[in-house]
Amino acid sequence: MRIINLFLVGLSCLWAGQAFSQTPKELHDFLPAIDGWTVAPETEVFNADNLYERINGAAPLFIENNFREMTSLTCTKGDDYITVQAYRHATPEDAFGMYASERASDMTHYEGIGGEAQGDDYGLFFFAGSIYVKMSCNVGSHADVMQTIARGFAAKIAPDAAYPAVFAAFPEEGKILHSEVYITQNFIGHEFLKPVYAANYTAAAVEFQLFVIDGKTEAGALQILKQYATFAKYTGKLKQGAITIADRYNGNIPLVWTGRYIVGTFSEKAADLPAATTLINKTAKQLKKVK
Repeated sequence: MRIINLFLVGLSCLWAGQAFSQTPKELHDFLPAIDGWTVAPETEVFNADNLYERINGAAPLFIENNFREMTSLTCTKGDDYITVQAYRHATPEDAFGMYASERASDMTHYEGIGGEAQGDDYGLFFFAGSIYVKMSCNVGSHADVMQTIARGFAAKIAPDAAYPAVFAAFPEEGKILHSEVYITQNFIGHEFLKPVYAANYTAAAVEFQLFVIDGKTEAGALQILKQYATFAKYTGKLKQGAITIADRYNGNIPLVWTGRYIVGTFSEKAADLPAATTLINKTAKQLKKVK
């Protein structure tokens, strides 16, 4: 573990023309002043090589989500403390993906903190820009303080934080609240299906997953489909529009290829579900509006 002076560490990257990956010093300075609380002057910084020193077995999942650097900050009040861990990822999508992978159904969701936030008496978690933030306190009486810190911190990191733009194309009807995820690799067991935006839906008492694979370009999407076709021994013509892949591990996978995107549903029961087909077509149509 290394203690690094704030003025010695600096690294940032750009996304959509705005700086979202702040330096450890900037992150330290972004923490709002709270009466009675003191922000420790020193900051611990971890990278992919030594992250395991702080979070041990959880490090591989962060690295899978394109983790770059973690800045650990501490606020104290007497013997009480609040730890703020800011995980910088390669892109805002990766930061959202890491947050979504740790989202818990038994936590409270808070409004007005980053792109989405949740927590309980002992912890608070949110994403903003390329940063995924995990906060925790040593006693359960500081939930309000953590929320105040989080609101100010998130506003400084990325004031317009939101879900990745692709999710705007996902229909609301039937969608299970807070089920959106971003998967960087090995979707439904296939290394070549990536990256993937997905959310869970219910229709006709069937739960299934609606997903969008981003090929980045039309040629990229075609390459993904070619790999899937080779795996599934699909002999039909690969062209834009509806395609059904007979996946020997996952059953029939209905797809629609539109430009850089591939839209589909995953669930053995959803393959022949009219509502699932409707959702695929609606999403494919809406994706034409995503920028």
